[in-house]
Amino acid sequence: MARLGLDFGTSNTAAGVMAGNQPYVIPLEPGEQTLPTAVFIDFADKKYVYGSAAARAMRDGAEGRFMRALKSILGTPLAREPRRILNERITLIEVIARFLSEIRERAETHTHMTFDTALSGRPVRFHSASDERDAQALADLTEAYHLAGFKHVDFLPEPEAAALASGVQGRSLIVDIGGGTSDFTLCDRAGSDTQVIHSTGLRLGGTDFDKALSLDFAMPLFGYGAEIGAEMGSSTHAAPKALFHDLASWEKIPFVYDAAQLREVGRWIRLAPDPEPFERLSDVLESHLGHDIAYAVEAGKIAANSADMGRIDLREIEKGLGLDLSQQAMNATLTDFANQIAAQAMETLREADVAPATVDSVVFVGGSSLLGAVRSAMATALPDAQPVDTEVFTAVVHGLAIAAE
Repeated sequence: MARLGLDFGTSNTAAGVMAGNQPYVIPLEPGEQTLPTAVFIDFADKKYVYGSAAARAMRDGAEGRFMRALKSILGTPLAREPRRILNERITLIEVIARFLSEIRERAETHTHMTFDTALSGRPVRFHSASDERDAQALADLTEAYHLAGFKHVDFLPEPEAAALASGVQGRSLIVDIGGGTSDFTLCDRAGSDTQVIHSTGLRLGGTDFDKALSLDFAMPLFGYGAEIGAEMGSSTHAAPKALFHDLASWEKIPFVYDAAQLREVGRWIRLAPDPEPFERLSDVLESHLGHDIAYAVEAGKIAANSADMGRIDLREIEKGLGLDLSQQAMNATLTDFANQIAAQAMETLREADVAPATVDSVVFVGGSSLLGAVRSAMATALPDAQPVDTEVFTAVVHGLAIAAE
């Protein structure tokens, strides 16, 4: 029996094995090295759909429930809360297990191998502010692997896996910015020998960036910060923030579609001096369009990072709706996050009792490490270290395949 290297990510998932002396990334869908960590539960056909097909089903308006960023619920009460889906009571841990089982089956079909054990990537810290939640998250993920049919699973911190694959000589700091966490590994490499010195982690990643951008730019179009009048008198107050924060959070979007919430938004429409934004919000809730907003914000972020100007295109919500997103405005929103990442990087060196001047390279891993705000903050923190780009989306799974061998 072979051991599968599996990088279960907040946004994307990859699997790999060694082929000869090289790591091989198994194409989990045709022509792609990664699979979106997305699940669509199709109510009409009574089946689960995964990856890009799940996203297409949601975009096409199929009747069902779409879930993304499921990794972020590990260690939280949401993970073990039973809910009724397709006439069965199921927890989100079981939904994750079904996703992992699908990965195992696709990997076995492609390689003609059988995988009953796995080496899984994991953040250094699932929850940086709570040891109890961090331990619970690992227990949740372990249970999901067992439910998925793996007899045994070992875990390797994701930046340490990336360190095995980077090949960068000398002293390096791996900076792995994923969808839900930022992880850091300080290591020395001489030839093919990699020595891990120290690793730390922070619960902050690309989904947090998306949420902040959504709240700053998209959500005001749906009433975030808008005024609601009192039932009696002429006073007004700002609309409650909780709904907008959930609607801007990838992992919480499926749970905002509630009849009582829709009725409450109807009350806001009646009492608002300017009802139009809340009318849009009502349409979003009634037609389950929250993920369309999230995808539009994510696309605008990617576009603004590669050019001076991107756009958050919300035409799926309303014809012609959207707004320009300049790189400067985006970076202003993300600067505090980027500074937190740089501060944690320096904390990694401090805990290891390593002088910043001895770091030869900063190796960037993870899709969110491409953001200009992150690069700028790291350049300020370690100005003498050489920035190195690896295979940002597959470095972790390459390392897991090497270690699994």
